[in-house]
Amino acid sequence: MTHNPSPVEELRLLDTELWQLDARRAQLLARRVRLVAALDAARPAQPFAAPSALPRPEASGPRVQNVLLALGGVLLAIAATAFTLVSWGHLGITGRALVLGAVTAAALCAPVVLLRRGLRSTAEAVAGLGLALTVLDAYALHEVALAGVDGVGYTAGAAATLAALWTAYGLLPRAGELRLPWPAALAAAQLPLLLWAVAADAGPYLLAAALLVTAEFDTGVALRVPVRAVRLAATVGAYGSGAWGVLAAGGLSWTAAGPSAAARAAALLVLAAAIALTAARLTAHPGTSALTAPAGGLLLVAAFGGVLRVALPDAWTVPAYLACGVALLAAARLPEPVGAGMLRACAGVLALAVLWAVPLVVLTLLGPVAWVGRAWSGAPSDLRAAVTVDAPWPAQTETVPLVLAAVAAVLALAVRDATWRPRALTGALALTWAALLTLPAVLELPYAVGLSALGITTAAVLATAGRLRPSRPVGESASAEAADAADAGSSAAACDAEPPAATPTGRDSTGPGTTGAPKPAAAPTSPGTQPTAPPTATPTRPDSTGSGATGGPEPAAAPAFPDARPVALVLALLSSLVLAALSLASQPATLSVLGALTVLFAAASWHQHLAPVTAPAALAYATALACAVGAAAHWPPQHTALLVLAVPVAAALLAARLGGGSPATLPIETTGAAAGLLAVGLAVTDPPLLALVLALCGVITAGTALRADRRPVAHASAALFALATWVRLAAWGVTAPEAYTLPVSVPALVVGALLRRRDPQASSWRAYGPGLAATFVPSLVAAWGDPGWTRPLLLGLAALAVTLLGARHHLQAPLLLGGAVLALDALHELAPYLIQFAGALPRWVPPALAGLLLLALGATYEQRIRDAHRVRDMLGRLH
Repeated sequence: MTHNPSPVEELRLLDTELWQLDARRAQLLARRVRLVAALDAARPAQPFAAPSALPRPEASGPRVQNVLLALGGVLLAIAATAFTLVSWGHLGITGRALVLGAVTAAALCAPVVLLRRGLRSTAEAVAGLGLALTVLDAYALHEVALAGVDGVGYTAGAAATLAALWTAYGLLPRAGELRLPWPAALAAAQLPLLLWAVAADAGPYLLAAALLVTAEFDTGVALRVPVRAVRLAATVGAYGSGAWGVLAAGGLSWTAAGPSAAARAAALLVLAAAIALTAARLTAHPGTSALTAPAGGLLLVAAFGGVLRVALPDAWTVPAYLACGVALLAAARLPEPVGAGMLRACAGVLALAVLWAVPLVVLTLLGPVAWVGRAWSGAPSDLRAAVTVDAPWPAQTETVPLVLAAVAAVLALAVRDATWRPRALTGALALTWAALLTLPAVLELPYAVGLSALGITTAAVLATAGRLRPSRPVGESASAEAADAADAGSSAAACDAEPPAATPTGRDSTGPGTTGAPKPAAAPTSPGTQPTAPPTATPTRPDSTGSGATGGPEPAAAPAFPDARPVALVLALLSSLVLAALSLASQPATLSVLGALTVLFAAASWHQHLAPVTAPAALAYATALACAVGAAAHWPPQHTALLVLAVPVAAALLAARLGGGSPATLPIETTGAAAGLLAVGLAVTDPPLLALVLALCGVITAGTALRADRRPVAHASAALFALATWVRLAAWGVTAPEAYTLPVSVPALVVGALLRRRDPQASSWRAYGPGLAATFVPSLVAAWGDPGWTRPLLLGLAALAVTLLGARHHLQAPLLLGGAVLALDALHELAPYLIQFAGALPRWVPPALAGLLLLALGATYEQRIRDAHRVRDMLGRLH
């Protein structure tokens, strides 16, 4: 009987079956995953090749397109040229005209159609082909119909015609979108004027004019046409044609032999200057105006300077151009950027003029050095011969002082800017000095007069350095001047109430190193000094509202003025060196000049700000004067050394008067030390005098060491005294080492005793070791080589005394040093007896003694090893 389940039961059975099927499927999927993993593990690893990236194109599509179009146009142009030049004769006149006309018309009309379809690059390529065909048409026309016409003239006309046709072609409605016709027309326009001038056999002036007119045309196009490609082509043409035209005109101006030729060349240069200045005035590009405006000014200088050059002697060529350059300052008020360009052009002319004068200045500075090798060989006739010696005098340099003075005047009078004026004044000072330095040689003044002129120049520069005020920041100059005026007024009002305050160093302002109590206000100061004002409160500058408050953000630090004092000092030193070198030609001149320079720099040292330089210079010239006096008196060098020692003495006294707080102290002491070394070098050939010089140097250094800030100089003083003693003993023929060592050892022991008294914890080796060793060691060496008994006996007694003193005071150094010396001295005394005793022994005794010694050492070594093992075992038994 068939059982038909109810729907509920049947639904339950279906759900059960489906659940079993899902469970079975899950088991099969898990099994599949395990099998796949096992197969992957068993399969050998294979290199995994990553998918390669797509290759990057090296050329973009538009670039490939442009290359193909350009190459196609070039090939077609080459084919047309070959057809015109080679295959021309196979056709008659009609065929030739029809072929060229049809091809040219098609090439010029095709770009319009291509532009309508949006093929701009193709249109540009075909237009270029059409323009090239027009050039071939012009050539064909000349070969067929105008063969008798001059080639250069026909080329000029054809270039002008083609320029006009290409310009008209670019103005057509659709052809105006092409970029090639107008630059091509501008390029063709560069040729007509130049070729017409060549065809007409024009001279160099007309050729230069043609180039400049072409440059003017290009400049106008570059300034007026807004199309970028046209402006770029016009700029290139303007610079190219203008450069060639300016070179031609400049060469004509420089080689002009008369006023007429110079005037025509000047007209060309003025035209070029007008073009450059117009371009600078109308251009909107700052870089272009910064280049063309100064170029225009320089062209004006070349133009008018060339006219003046032919009317003046050759030596006045540079002054003529310089005058024209200075005249440019009148155009400095023109609108920008022309005015600024004129200033730059003027600065360039001034720099070139100074550069032209540099060789003569260098010759004047370095030429007199040759007198060092030929001193006192005889005074020359004039200063030019003294400066050059054997060197040639540069030609056409008679106006160098004038040029330098003119440039200095321009810098001093024309520069008014607050930032540049201090620099300009410093440059004017240097140029004025250079002019005065070269003037005596240029004028060929007599030798004595020239030396006097150079001396006056040196004195003037030193006086200028003394009168120069210290630099101040740009932003504080006005307020500082007002503050100075206020201080001056207040000082004048208070001069009757109280005396002026002393300077921070405790010295008044009468000179470097003057000390003492403050002087009354009415006391006169030394010439050229500046009194030191007492410290006062800094005045407050009222603000814009008129209140005295200082508030708000502080202004940025303004740039400081360059200080001209170092420049003036360097110039003074250079001129003094030149003067001293020139004076070597004559003995009276040498003595007079060195004495004058010593006095001059010593007088300049009264200015405190000059003393660090002028005081050492005065000492150096004093040293040279002492040597010159000794040579003039025919003294031997060792006697001259005593005179030279006067300079270190003066330096030590002056440094002591100045004190350690003055900036001039160290330079003065250094110069004095150098003079002392020179004195030692001069006396080195005479031992007795060398000993005296060394002793005097020791006295000078000992006096310097008395100052609290120069205590370490005492070491140098002791060394000098010791050296003097040794040299004196060597001069006397003393060979005993104690005579040389005791003068060193005794002061060293005294110093050691003082050290131990001040510091009882100081080591005896530090206190007494050097002094004892300085005497004991040389004496012991001498005693071992002395066959007598006196030296060993005295040395032994001294060593015994030192040993007993060391034992008495428990000092290690005397005890060990004295004991060692005593033992070695005793060994030296017993050595003969030991040798006799050793000779009396049988020959087998020394080996036996050596064997016993070795056995004793071995037994001792074995005992030490056994003791070490015993200690190790004992330590090992410890827990």
